[in-house]
Amino acid sequence: MRPAQFSAALVAALVGYGSTLALILAAAAAVGATPAQTISWFAAVSVAKGLGSMALSGWTRMPVVLAWSTPGAALIAATTGIGINAAVGAFVLAGLLILVTGLIPALSRLISAIPAGLAAAMLAGVLLPFVMKVALNAVALPQIILPLVAVFLIVRRGAPIYATLVTLALGLGLAFMADHPPLPPMALDLQPFVFIAPVFDPAVLLGLGLPLYLVTMASQNLPGFAVLRANGFEPPVARALSVSGAGSAIAALFGAHTINMAAITAAICLDETAEPDRSRRWRVGVIYGAIWIAFGLLSPLILPALQVVPPEVIGTVAGLALIAPLIGAATQAMEAPVTRFPAAVTLAVTASGVAAFGIGAAFWGLFAGLAAYGIDRIKLG
Repeated sequence: MRPAQFSAALVAALVGYGSTLALILAAAAAVGATPAQTISWFAAVSVAKGLGSMALSGWTRMPVVLAWSTPGAALIAATTGIGINAAVGAFVLAGLLILVTGLIPALSRLISAIPAGLAAAMLAGVLLPFVMKVALNAVALPQIILPLVAVFLIVRRGAPIYATLVTLALGLGLAFMADHPPLPPMALDLQPFVFIAPVFDPAVLLGLGLPLYLVTMASQNLPGFAVLRANGFEPPVARALSVSGAGSAIAALFGAHTINMAAITAAICLDETAEPDRSRRWRVGVIYGAIWIAFGLLSPLILPALQVVPPEVIGTVAGLALIAPLIGAATQAMEAPVTRFPAAVTLAVTASGVAAFGIGAAFWGLFAGLAAYGIDRIKLG
């Protein structure tokens, strides 16, 4: 294992863990999860995507990494009047629907048929707001963020493969040296899982389970496949959906919502600074998965610690780490003249953050780009 492989995997895992921590806590609270069930939720979703990432990366010999559904968590957090048991029933349904999508070849081929330029533009639109957030964080927390940016730029000149890891270490150090609330009591429990019996309420299945499937597919899986294409890998669509769908359905019984293809964290793992040799880059996905399994088992210790780190620190590290992937995605998006205009439409709509009918901007950006692409291909006269 090269240090750069571990560095990329660790940074990706920490970014994924810390950047949406509050959102998942809000989702658990919205469905009335107890503290033990909330820890089980984190543990189950972490172990599921860790095992899935290790299995898919080893199976396909490419860095296929999974994440939890961030828009799915936002959807859950916005619900009212749903108990944890009915929510688990909806989570099981969403996982099974993803699994079925992977098992039906026609649906998998439909996803694979999206033009590469539009998929790359969608990815660029997803990454751009994270990169832009660095400037906003510097204004909000200049005493910590400006040193982080300076260190990243300096280390990048001499040792780019270590720039993100050094920046993360410095950010955590500065955050814990600054004034922050004391850590709450923590206890190690290597068996944090709590079985939650699902209740299959038709109204909840339609009102939460089906939308959870749709937003996970549109806002997470499609950008996740796009980041693989942007880095020269052909996404294993059927296998990825089958593994993530089955993993979601099983983990749901312990409180977890859906897992899916990663986009932001995958861009970090797929960057050539993690492993210049493409034939060995799959090992980053295996390391990433192992780290997530450890995170899951150590959730009773890690959750309280990360809650006191300012979100600006995690967001800045993510934004700096994603500059190189953004360059790659934007370059591929604008490379082919035939898809250049539709790609610009896709990028603009995706980066806008627009959401409608519970579906995130990534889907609408791709929808707008495909519409522009279809109109461009109509022969006039």
